[in-house]
Amino acid sequence: MGQVRIEKLQELIGQEFSKLLMNGVKDPRIGFVTVTGVKMTGDLREAKIFVSIMGDKESIKNSLNGLRHSLGFIRREIGQRIRLKYTPELSVELDTQIEKNKHIDELFYQIEKEVNPVENNA
Repeated sequence: MGQVRIEKLQELIGQEFSKLLMNGVKDPRIGFVTVTGVKMTGDLREAKIFVSIMGDKESIKNSLNGLRHSLGFIRREIGQRIRLKYTPELSVELDTQIEKNKHIDELFYQIEKEVNPVENNA
């Protein structure tokens, strides 16, 4: 399958998933969720949707459970909105890249404070 087509479908599925989260899914467990990316298999049969969720660990867990519970509805809606021979099986994964980047920034800040203590106090 052409890589350009896969990338376009990944983008389109991410957009439709986001729209459905804002307007279609009514599960109260789902909090503030942002789609950060979509990864599809080469045969377009499976799509893994990466999400970032704001909140504490309990609310993140509840949101993920709500999302996973709603995947059947979301898949059906995406299948109606995007014309494909097969609607891909959807799965949701928590994207931890934002937390990793934040941790790296904190480490750099600590190193900078240790290397240049006078500049940071001014």
